[in-house]
Amino acid sequence: MKKLVVSALALTLISFASVQAQTANQTTADHAAHKEATTQKTTKADKEDKVAVKPEDLPEGVKKTIKSDEFSGWTVKKAFLVTEPDKTQYYELQVANGKENARVKLDKNGRNVG
Repeated sequence: MKKLVVSALALTLISFASVQAQTANQTTADHAAHKEATTQKTTKADKEDKVAVKPEDLPEGVKKTIKSDEFSGWTVKKAFLVTEPDKTQYYELQVANGKENARVKLDKNGRNVG
């Protein structure tokens, strides 16, 4: 009789552990799927739109700022028109002066925005 009670108890514990493991795996899978879906939505909503622009095609305000004394010796290597999720736009310029590099953010009038 003692063996029967111990066996029944052991079988109950094994069954309980198995159900818990299955529930935990399902919960983990559901959580991972939810997290991935949320991450994709957030990434798409927060992503900025970046379009390459030739330095010679920059607006006059930006060109004037680049030619000013403040940027004396600096040359534009790359330029991008960036549109934020809230639809604000600015120009991101990668500039160089010898071995020194910098990134500059200017609005269409040439004012620093970043």
